[in-house]
Amino acid sequence: MLLSNADWQAVGISLQLAGLSTVLLLLIGLPLAIWRVRRETPLRRVLDAVLALPLVLPPTVLGFYLLVLFAPQTLLGSSWQWLSGQPLAFSFAGLVLGSVIYSLPFVVQPLTVALREIPVNLLESAASLGANRWQRLWRITLPLLRRGLLVAATLGFAHTLGEFGVVLMLGGSIPGETQVVSIALFQHVEASRYAQAHQLAALMLGLSFFLLLLVYGLGAQRRPAPAPRD
Repeated sequence: MLLSNADWQAVGISLQLAGLSTVLLLLIGLPLAIWRVRRETPLRRVLDAVLALPLVLPPTVLGFYLLVLFAPQTLLGSSWQWLSGQPLAFSFAGLVLGSVIYSLPFVVQPLTVALREIPVNLLESAASLGANRWQRLWRITLPLLRRGLLVAATLGFAHTLGEFGVVLMLGGSIPGETQVVSIALFQHVEASRYAQAHQLAALMLGLSFFLLLLVYGLGAQRRPAPAPRD
């Protein structure tokens, strides 16, 4: 039995959500990681704690508070509705924003580790030769950060793809708009449609395994080769 049109639609929404969220995560996560590496202040500890909250909070708890934050009565919810004409909660835009918040630590952490591996004296030498901050970023930091960016993007994409609690609280299950693969799979199991559930689960298993292979492959490339023995 092949996947139904509704299931393929859920797959497409999941891929769109993960792809768009990953782009936003990199745009937000890279400046945050740079700030974490360069600023040793008490404020950084507060930021670290805020960033780590999605790692320890149950997804439904985080989803509930985001749902309250996105409500039309709040400043964020009312501003979005005024700009777009649609509510932020139970919309694809709300899913994207919630996914970015939920997956942010999975992008910031590998970027922070990769940035700390860049030799400080290399950046200092470039600065002494007249390279400004943007030139050092584009010509030195980003090229050396390439594998770290790929690892962070892969982790952010995979984590967003596997979301359930947050997307269920924020988006419900609106076919063609907010119904992602994890919710469609849950509904198949709830309705005892195990054949359809097996197909969706196998698809997600294969994709997740491929993404993990990519992450571990990139991580192996980062490690230096062992020195030959005499």
